[in-house]
Amino acid sequence: MDIIKTIISKYLPFWIVFCAVIAYLFPKAFSGISGWTSIGLGAIFLFMGMSLATSQLVETVKKPKVVLIGVLIKWTMTVTISVGLAYLFFRDQPELATGTILAGTVPSGTTSNLFALLAGGDVALSIAMATTDTFLAPLLTPVLTQFFAGQFIPVSFWALFINIILIVLLPLTTGLFLKWKFTKAVEKVRPFTPLLSQLALFIVVLSVISNAQNVLSDNLSVIPVIAIVVFFQVTVPMVGAYFIARMIGLKEQHARSMLFHVGICNTALAATLALEHVSALSAVPAVLNMVTNLTLGAAIANFFQKRGEEGVQLSKARIKQVQ
Repeated sequence: MDIIKTIISKYLPFWIVFCAVIAYLFPKAFSGISGWTSIGLGAIFLFMGMSLATSQLVETVKKPKVVLIGVLIKWTMTVTISVGLAYLFFRDQPELATGTILAGTVPSGTTSNLFALLAGGDVALSIAMATTDTFLAPLLTPVLTQFFAGQFIPVSFWALFINIILIVLLPLTTGLFLKWKFTKAVEKVRPFTPLLSQLALFIVVLSVISNAQNVLSDNLSVIPVIAIVVFFQVTVPMVGAYFIARMIGLKEQHARSMLFHVGICNTALAATLALEHVSALSAVPAVLNMVTNLTLGAAIANFFQKRGEEGVQLSKARIKQVQ
């Protein structure tokens, strides 16, 4: 089991791309799970609630200033850049514009916590920001989407609000309740929640891509443009968050956590909402964003990890010289 978890976690971007390609090439093979998108996403938030420790939630209270800075940067910078890119590139393509905006107005992705851990960031801070983000999402996501994307396509605040409550808040609070009420039983399952979350993510990708296959085939010409847009949508907030955190005097560990928190949005949720409330085409920017933020996130985490290992080796070498 440990080998399976390692293979899936270490090569998560590859498996996401693999699932996307398979679903695109053989959409009929996944017709049985075409309606499982919301279920898969709800399962991810359920497992998130089950895996949260009380001490992690307390971090939100213990470090309110740093947490709020990260959350503020995410809901201003990521949203502003996403809206700007949507207006710049897809002004005449309302579905793509709406999908791009939606991909930037959802809460941070759960993998931001994993990448913060690998990169030597402050994991407790990362989890505190993600938790705060998730509780804010039912209000901020529909408000921001309706305000900005409503210029392109009519967006219902209440439809989005209720959907996010059902997909995000209800499963998350259920997970927290289960952990509180059935602590011993949940502790037995907890070691497997990361693997179960990743498998649920695969279901979401397979469902989204198989549903959007026809639309993707008819719009292959715009895929390169969408890829460029989502690249900037991910990288600019990452770089911006990191340097802002360092400029205002936050620690290196805090800056690394904010980099992933701000740059990696829960685009699986964005794709689900786009499919259910807009169209299959509008889910494409979210899907490409998912692949991009996972790939870049893994690469950046690996870069920081290697740099940390090199720093340790250099320190040991200097100690030996002194001795």
